[in-house]
Parts: sequence; C-alpha cells; structure tokens
Amino acid sequence: MAKAKNLKQLSHAETRLTAGHRLCPGCAEPIIVRQVLMSTDSPVLAANATGCLEVSTTIFPFTAWNIPWIHVAFENAAAVASGMEAMYQSLKSQGKLDADLDYKFVAFAGDGGTYDIGIQALSGAVERGHDFVYVCLNNEAYMNTGIQRSSATPMGGHTTTTPAGTVRPGKRMHGKDLTAIMAAHDMPYVAQSNAGRWRDLTSKAAKAFEIEGPAFLNCLSPCPLGWGCDGAMTVDIAMLAADTCMWPLYEVEHGEWKLTYKPKEKKPIEEYLELQRRFAHLFRDDKGAEMRKQMQEWVDYKWDQLLERCGEA
Repeated sequence: MAKAKNLKQLSHAETRLTAGHRLCPGCAEPIIVRQVLMSTDSPVLAANATGCLEVSTTIFPFTAWNIPWIHVAFENAAAVASGMEAMYQSLKSQGKLDADLDYKFVAFAGDGGTYDIGIQALSGAVERGHDFVYVCLNNEAYMNTGIQRSSATPMGGHTTTTPAGTVRPGKRMHGKDLTAIMAAHDMPYVAQSNAGRWRDLTSKAAKAFEIEGPAFLNCLSPCPLGWGCDGAMTVDIAMLAADTCMWPLYEVEHGEWKLTYKPKEKKPIEEYLELQRRFAHLFRDDKGAEMRKQMQEWVDYKWDQLLERCGEA
C-alpha cells in the first residue's frame, strides 16, 4: 500500500487541475479535486458527470484539466469510468499496452449525480468489481441547476424546492446516509472526508487509488452560493462539520469501520448552522428551535451508531 504524501511532497505534486477555472470563489470542489489527484503519482483518467465542476472547468475552448478527461451525463459517471477501466484491462491482456503501466481511473460527480440520478450506475459498477475511485463532491443540493434539494440535503435546509416559510421549515426529512449504503456493498474501500482536513482527504485518496477494486470517497463540499456562507470560510465550515459530527470522518476498509477523526469536544450543531443562510430560518422562532433540537438528536444518534460500528462506543 502506497504511503500517504506529506505536505512538502504534495506541494511538489503535478498540477492536474489548473487555476483559471470558473468555479465560484470559495467553492470547495477544486480544493477536493486537486488534493485527490495529487494523492497518486500514477497517470489518471477521469470521467466527470454534468455539474458545477464540469461546466466551470471546460468553458469552450478552454480546459483546466491536465489529464485525460471525459464529460459524461448526470447519471453515468460510474458506468463510463468502469468502461474505461475494462478497456484498459482488455488492451493489457491483448498485449496492446505495456503490462507495467499502472493507470488509475476516477469518476467525479456531485450529490445529485451520485445520491439520486447516478446511484444505479454506481451500485452496478461496484457490484461488478471495477478497479476505480468514485468521488462524490457533496454540496448537498443541485447547485448547478438552481439549488434544488437532493437526498443529500440535510433536514431544515432551505432550497428552491424546499423553501423555508410559514408553512414549510425547509426540508423535512434527514439526508440519505450514502456512505453507509456503499459500505453495505462490501466493497474494498469506502471513506468520508471533507475539504477542511487535507491530511485526512489525501491519505484516504492515496489508499483509494492503491487498493484493488472499487473505492468510494464521499467528500463534503461547502458551497458559498447554495449554502449562503462566506467563501473565505469554506475550510472553517468544513472543519466545523466534523467538529459538530454533522459530517463525521471515517473509513471502511474491507468491512472494518475506523474513525479517522474524533473531536476533543463535540460542538453543538448551532455553531455550524448559524454560519449558513440556508439555515437562518431555524433561529427565528420556536418552530426553528424545535427543528434544531430534532436535528441535534439525529446527529447524536448517528454519531453513537458510528462509534459503535468503529468499536469506540
């Protein structure tokens, strides 16, 4: 297993996603993508589902990608990545490629293209055992098409399809736990990370690239536009997500659950929520306070469940 790179090594890594793209100031997606791609020295081929990352990095006639890259539909990034990997294995077995070449394959997609539209293709590719890494850039809504809710949107979140008002207090249901769903596939490697902790993300990405078989990384990606947060606080907000256990950091390697970050002091979720306008309505009246209480109870329940799975209860 390849050893994770230290900060100096990462600083000298090849730039595979360049500056000059058109993603919003403070967007976490380029932070995540750059760190994932610099975590391996092997040549990488990428499939990218429709979304913010795709449209903002390839505005014709320009591209920010320094690797072979293909834009695919919302729903089939995993299918295309598995096809690329299958082609590679076939060419090697036919003697048409150097057997010593070690290409890596990665798929990037948002939560809309992963949790919802793309889950069928992802589940199928994982079940077939293709050797590739799938990275979900989870900004918890369909940001590219107008900030509509997805099944990753947390309870209480204001979106254009779950607007907060006198009738509806934002989204009424909890977000889907897709990381646990992928772990239930009994795949070799599943992990949850975010844009706020580079060592956690790059070490998990390095492991995902080197492990044999499919790997899944679910990365929380704060969105200043959709979340209504300060773009200068992207990293701080991502770190708060872990400190409040709204987005815990862990990995599941060959069925073994392991916590990779445990806050010294588990902070109340209000410290995370109050920095985002999508939750502003939860601080206005008693209804909002009641929903915050429900959200805290859910976070506590899921955290205790995770501690038990990781043997740290």
